Amino acid sequence: MRRPNSQTLILIGAIVFVVYLAGVPLLMLLYGSIRSAPIGEPGATYTIQNYVRAYFDKEFYLLFLNSLYFAVGTCALTCLIGTFLAWVSERTNTPFKKVFVVMALVPFIIPGLLSTISWILLLSPKIGLINLTLKGLLGLESAPFNVYSMWGMIWAEAIHDYPLVFLLMSAALRNMDTSLEEAALTAGSSTWTTFKRITLPLMRPALFSVLLIVFIRGIEAFEVPALIGVPAKISVFTTKIFLAIHQFPSDFGLAGSYAVTLLIISSIGVLIYGRITRREERYATVTGKGYRPRVIDLGKWKYLTCALSFFIFFLAVILPVFVLLWSSFIPYYGVPSRELMGKMTLANYHYILNYPLAVTAFKNSFYLSVGSATLVMLLTSVIAWITVRTKLPGRALLDNMTFIPIAMPGIVLGVSLIWVYLTLPIPIYGTMWVLLLAYITKFMPYGIRAASASMIQINKELEEASLTAGGTWLQTFKKIILPLLMPGFTAGWIYISIIALRELSTSILLYSYNSTVLSIMAFDLWEGGQYTYVCALGVLMVLLLIMMAFIARKLGAKMGIAQ
Repeated sequence: MRRPNSQTLILIGAIVFVVYLAGVPLLMLLYGSIRSAPIGEPGATYTIQNYVRAYFDKEFYLLFLNSLYFAVGTCALTCLIGTFLAWVSERTNTPFKKVFVVMALVPFIIPGLLSTISWILLLSPKIGLINLTLKGLLGLESAPFNVYSMWGMIWAEAIHDYPLVFLLMSAALRNMDTSLEEAALTAGSSTWTTFKRITLPLMRPALFSVLLIVFIRGIEAFEVPALIGVPAKISVFTTKIFLAIHQFPSDFGLAGSYAVTLLIISSIGVLIYGRITRREERYATVTGKGYRPRVIDLGKWKYLTCALSFFIFFLAVILPVFVLLWSSFIPYYGVPSRELMGKMTLANYHYILNYPLAVTAFKNSFYLSVGSATLVMLLTSVIAWITVRTKLPGRALLDNMTFIPIAMPGIVLGVSLIWVYLTLPIPIYGTMWVLLLAYITKFMPYGIRAASASMIQINKELEEASLTAGGTWLQTFKKIILPLLMPGFTAGWIYISIIALRELSTSILLYSYNSTVLSIMAFDLWEGGQYTYVCALGVLMVLLLIMMAFIARKLGAKMGIAQ
């Protein structure tokens, strides 16, 4: 038998590590859901009783309908807002459209937990700033808006998610050849008919892909259902799983059966997404021929689209940011007034910075954010090299295994890892290490897409020249491949570090006192009714995110120039 070469050893090592990260939690989740006894208790038998209890409970079908209603509603509203803004900025002559691109990304910096809190402070029937203001101005007896409703949940989630739709749809509109639209208009077709019969069909794959991505995000959302849905008595799968584990005694079997159900729903969405994206070449319009984007002259209507865009940004950006800043400087929450302005203070920030767990939470979040982003991008860079550069058997399996966690909602991954590290003799449950492994597992799909896209663009001639000159694979990877991957590496690193710093749904099931992170600290402060302290913490989190993104971009640019 031939001795395995270095490439084969790398492939085997990568597959083993990825299977451990993605496959073992999935198997342990299925195992735990059919156990008759809780974790750690001997003598358990295999049973389907947990599924019987879940599926034959009348509440299950209400959970299913609520989860579906919330996900579909969020999907529709998010895609409407994001697609409209993308169309305005890419295809029209609307004034200030370059400003829209910057403003559309601001909600992405604000963690979902803080975005949800800001909308509670704006639309709560009792303390909502918008409701209190309108009641005072219009003399209303009752609040005109109620965030503690299904539509309140949909609105809060959609406002947080629309930047993703904006980015994806902007790229699709920017890259689409408009010669077919111009031909239709030349043949006498109206703008509306051209849009309906030419533009929409060409955009169908991108639009369906975006719809499915947002639907899956809606199914797995935790912050909005936990902060708004639970007080409103609107339960979805994610909150039901959380409550099943946090009740006394914990019902891990029931949580496991609900988690498997949620995983099946997400997996179906991912499979549909995969089928659609595999057929996108049927709609390809970008070819070797030159083309130019067609800008639609809206005439007087451009002022209406400009006004609508600024109104959306006023609701999505200015109001939430204002309420967070305002609340962080006042001793108690209230409508802006001269009296409260005279009481503005830095006491909330002083309290947060001197909070017993604050330093620990900041350090843990920073280490986990930087560590998970760096390890994910290094791991996925190696995997991308294997899947793109080599012809080794098993590379397709490796790519698919790396993408599997995209179908695992954060709350499901948390339940899975509870089973793994309370069953296997690996004493890391409740430590930073289990959170780091959870983050690496959860964010692998994002890293592999960024790394693979960059790897495809790199010609292999430089790599071959290095190997021909006697360089080892490790030297070639370190000195040739990684520097050339730096733009995609940096973009993936920034994205993963941001979402890792604000991650809540997985952390809330795996943390301990010593491994508390900022999102958990904010959640606990909110549950304790300390609203102004939460807002001060939120402002500090946003500043930390902006600083990390800025430093990463500068370092990435310098490394690229140096090479």
